[in-house]
Amino acid sequence: MTVDPRGWTIRQFREAYLSGVGVDEVIGATLAMLAAAPDGVLIGTPLYDRAGEEVESIADVDPASLPLYGIPYIVKDNIDVAGVETTAGCPGFATIAGSDATVVARLRAAGAIVVGKANLDQFATGLVGTRSPFGTPENVLRPELVPGGSSCGSAVAVALGLVPFAIGTDTAGSGRIPAGLNGVVALKPTLGRFSTAGIVPAVRRVDCPSLFARCIDDLAVAASAMSGTDPLDALSRSIVPVRPLRWPPRVGVPQVWPGDLELDDEVGKGFGVAVQRLAHLGAIIVPIDITPALELGEMLYGSALVAERTAAVGESVAGDVEGLDPTVAAIIAGGTGFTAVDAYRGEYRLAELRAACASSWSGVDVVALPTASILATLRAVRADPFGVNRTLGRLTSFVNLADAACVVVPFGDNIPAGLQLIAPAWHDEDLLALGQSYTDESLASAPKSCAIVVVGAHLDGQPLNHQLTDRGAWCRTRTTTSPHYRLHALAGTTPPKPGLRRVGGGEAGASIEVEVWSIGLTEFGSFVAAVPPPLCIGSIELADGSWHKGFLCEPWALDGGLDITDFGGWRAYLSS
Repeated sequence: MTVDPRGWTIRQFREAYLSGVGVDEVIGATLAMLAAAPDGVLIGTPLYDRAGEEVESIADVDPASLPLYGIPYIVKDNIDVAGVETTAGCPGFATIAGSDATVVARLRAAGAIVVGKANLDQFATGLVGTRSPFGTPENVLRPELVPGGSSCGSAVAVALGLVPFAIGTDTAGSGRIPAGLNGVVALKPTLGRFSTAGIVPAVRRVDCPSLFARCIDDLAVAASAMSGTDPLDALSRSIVPVRPLRWPPRVGVPQVWPGDLELDDEVGKGFGVAVQRLAHLGAIIVPIDITPALELGEMLYGSALVAERTAAVGESVAGDVEGLDPTVAAIIAGGTGFTAVDAYRGEYRLAELRAACASSWSGVDVVALPTASILATLRAVRADPFGVNRTLGRLTSFVNLADAACVVVPFGDNIPAGLQLIAPAWHDEDLLALGQSYTDESLASAPKSCAIVVVGAHLDGQPLNHQLTDRGAWCRTRTTTSPHYRLHALAGTTPPKPGLRRVGGGEAGASIEVEVWSIGLTEFGSFVAAVPPPLCIGSIELADGSWHKGFLCEPWALDGGLDITDFGGWRAYLSS
């Protein structure tokens, strides 16, 4: 029987593999679909060689052992894939990547298979999806509309069912606007949750990889595999504890729309129905003033912040490389007109507007907005490329500058616009739960999780870490214990494991490197049930004085083990 994976979710891929369908057969069918994809979706041909290499690497692996075993995906072509050209939508900029971007490497480690590079607005500078010499992909819902950008190819590929998920990037709305326009779901994560190492920057301080999928569950699974701090990215961040959202949440919606911002009738109607659905789910609707947020968003293109785009790729623009889009070139070259004084004044204004936006979170948990106020046509963009692009970004550009996370879900009824659900940093999981509730029209239980401290084989990158990530756990932070512990290398364990014990009675202790992971309460139970002796779960004191459940070792098992406390942690011991 011929395999046809078009439109499959990650769950359906996993079910096929567990039933005995071969990964080579599935990926072969996916590559054939991509080869026949409409013009403008991909840059270049499908990645036959790379996909074949990855298929071979997991051919003898148990499909149940990897969370993304054999799952095909594509990446926006400003993201590096080793041995493949990265063009950023500009032929003259193209270079062969020497290594994978960190997010690509993490997905490969989870078993996923990259099968193509997606088209984009050149240098990720645009929200329309038309600023590429490689063509314009057709909007899946309405061909007369723009596909949205800059991650146009990624969104369209998912909407067509060619892959279950795709990676884009988002600085001003580049992940959210094409998701809304093509009727798919998207995650714009908290800044720093996904590494940007190996990604051509746009405005580096507020860039982030973003995710597209056909369902919320697939966003969550892919996000878990991609998350984590990265020494290659100075702007990556450890997850910090945040106050839980009230549940049902208080959802802020504009009390009035600013006078210069009008919603298309269809968008306005769809948004009104969406707000009614949220209220029906139990959300408390709270009127808010979005004027400070809109002013904050205007600064991304209307202040010295534009010079960050010049810092990223200005040399290529100044050198007039082959294939420059004139609109993109004009925007990037415009950054040279600002002075250092302009930059500092801009930073002061940014701080003021961020503070104004932050104060609004005291009364609401989530802000709900359309992805765009208009349904932009291809004809309108040809007539006014700058003005239409600016209008498309009015409701999205502030989100990264405000250090917020966002999930996009379709309005429904094939309306080519999406609903943004926005919350402060590190509420990604809460937003995914609310997005799932909206999609299901049934309020999910409040997301609940607990912390677990890991010290050895369950650390990020170590052999048993998948036992956490398979359960949707994510790393909150890397830290140390209080200086009251000793660490021992246990004898005869496979894979090798350490044992942590707390000291007392005058015995000298030390601070030991650990990671704190967040895991659901139900998942915590199944995880602990699988912990083998002599390891056990007890209470561990961290450097900040807080106590959390984590891995300790029964004292009898330490006889014959090597005291490795002086190394300061398991990773340092292994490196030695």
